[in-house]
Amino acid sequence: MQHCRVPESPPRSEAQSALRWTVLVLVGLSLFTIIPLWVPVVLAAWSAILTRPLQQRVAKLVGGRSRAAGMVTVVLVLAVLTPVVITALSLSGSLVDLVTRLSHTEDGVQAMNALVASESGPEPLDLADTRQLFDLIRRHGVSALGTVRDLFGAFAAVAVGLFVFVFAFYTFLVDGTRAYRWMLDYSPLSPAHTVRMAAAFEETGRGLFLSLGGTALFQGSLATIGYLIIGVPQALMLGMLTFVGSFIPLIGTALVWGPVSAGMLLLDRSGQAVAVLVLGLVVSSLDNFVRPWLSRYGHLQLPTFVIFVAMLGGIAAFGAAGPLLGPLIVRLAVEALDIWRKERSEPS
Repeated sequence: MQHCRVPESPPRSEAQSALRWTVLVLVGLSLFTIIPLWVPVVLAAWSAILTRPLQQRVAKLVGGRSRAAGMVTVVLVLAVLTPVVITALSLSGSLVDLVTRLSHTEDGVQAMNALVASESGPEPLDLADTRQLFDLIRRHGVSALGTVRDLFGAFAAVAVGLFVFVFAFYTFLVDGTRAYRWMLDYSPLSPAHTVRMAAAFEETGRGLFLSLGGTALFQGSLATIGYLIIGVPQALMLGMLTFVGSFIPLIGTALVWGPVSAGMLLLDRSGQAVAVLVLGLVVSSLDNFVRPWLSRYGHLQLPTFVIFVAMLGGIAAFGAAGPLLGPLIVRLAVEALDIWRKERSEPS
């Protein structure tokens, strides 16, 4: 019986170098694989961190961490995600119509008139209506097919993202602690440094969700209710724009209610113009009270200007995911620089 000759082992230094490169390549490929879906995963991790106290209370009542996680996930889908998705889909057509009308204006006066005009744009395309599809294809040919394909692709991407978010949210609620321990064991950083980076990650989520997002949601909701009471056209759309404008330093929500008030005045609706002005001042002043109160529960340790620049820069660099990825990268970079500074200052 012949015995196979066992090859000699390479020197230890060469083996360690080969292992190091193998690990780097495989980890890099793994990260490259999950990058397209990193947004729902990160959002799910932050959401699980914020709702973990609720899950722990429910677990004491129903007995079982998995069962409590399932109940919290169902509540999240029914009470939060469903209304948000329906509202976003219903307002997307209005937003496109508003942007189209604003793009056809020639000066500021026309833009303010278009902002408060009640005329609606063309009826949105109903993808379920085959007659509209055939008519669109007949009039626009190949470009129409490309548009329909892009729309279906966008809907599919949203559906996949929502599925990944819900699945990841449940998984983090059930196995988040075990995943954290695994990260401490296998992270190339020391356990102390890994804990600090994880804390910065959690802080970013709490700050964006509670302090910034909560304030913006409160201002946007109050503005929407006020616009509905005053009788301003497109109140829901203007409320959503108020939500977005609240993230802008200094100007903030005035970027919305200022032109709306001026547009009402130009249309000889002086009473509504004054009401919108008062509403805008109230909404803007609430930032000084709501944000500090919410900051007690979630404060992002970055200056407001830096957060704003990180959001805009993130949009330019990463697209729609930029408002999340930009502040997260900047916050982790600040934490890493602080760790490096302290390591250099300590004696060898």
